[in-house]
Amino acid sequence: MRRIIIDTDTAGDDTIALLTALHYFKVEGVTITGGNVAFDQQVENALYTIQVANPDYYVPVFKGLEGPILAAVNDEHRTVEDVHGQDGMGDAFFEKAKQQPEKKHAIDFIIEKVKGNPGEISLLAIAPMTNIAMAIKKDPTIVKDIPHIYIMGGTNNTLGNITAAAEYNFWVDPEAAKIILHSGIPITMVGWDICTKYSLMDNEDHKEINKLATSGSEFFIKINQVVKKFNEKVHRLNGTTHPDTILVAIAANEEIMTTSNMYYVDIETKGELTRGYSMVDINNRSGKQPNVRVCEVVDRAKYKEILLHVLDSVK
Repeated sequence: MRRIIIDTDTAGDDTIALLTALHYFKVEGVTITGGNVAFDQQVENALYTIQVANPDYYVPVFKGLEGPILAAVNDEHRTVEDVHGQDGMGDAFFEKAKQQPEKKHAIDFIIEKVKGNPGEISLLAIAPMTNIAMAIKKDPTIVKDIPHIYIMGGTNNTLGNITAAAEYNFWVDPEAAKIILHSGIPITMVGWDICTKYSLMDNEDHKEINKLATSGSEFFIKINQVVKKFNEKVHRLNGTTHPDTILVAIAANEEIMTTSNMYYVDIETKGELTRGYSMVDINNRSGKQPNVRVCEVVDRAKYKEILLHVLDSVK
């Protein structure tokens, strides 16, 4: 079984992505970075999701950096409780998880695990990439030991989800994204555009999921209550969006990614209107060497099959 570390800001779809990762990979650890909701709530959400999945091995959870690389000590980035609920779980307010987070810092865990297993552990990045970028800054020698990073982030010349120009993960910490994009590590990027085109689960899909009548399907329905209303009101989308889950599904089975291409991708870090904007140079006007494999088309039917299989398996 392929081995991964999943870096997350656990709320909403991150939890379903984590269930999917636990189903298809050997998850060596879960690292938490500042993002969707209050940091300690994100940690709790990861621990509770692991409890729901009930894997047959111990999955440690590590606290990482609570804010972007360039944030001042008392600066707070914009969290999105309006998207995911006050608890990040659709206002389900689940019981506290039994498991506790580890004492070791997420950055040190990433470095030690990658260095101890060179070429064996891929990274699944479904949050602002602060932890991974700072691990590379702390020990640049890990770059050669990471076989692949799968990134949920950015957009491919389309509308963003936090601003008109930017996707949330890249917008929160664009400097971290820039470090990763230029690291030389093989990268697959799945943007917000892929999410809106291929991951949307509408009312009929939700009915189908509800009929599974498993702990996994019940969990899915509960954590998506708030985001469904938000999508209808703000994004004008009829259903729930699953950017992180579709990223993990692609990492698990790349055959569902039916079209992808290598492009030069860079990120705007300082723009007054375009902070976090990902430039995907599809016509190579920059003349620069392509550095990212960008997902462009997904087989939605196969993706949905993976999602239902995961939810059905969580009894």
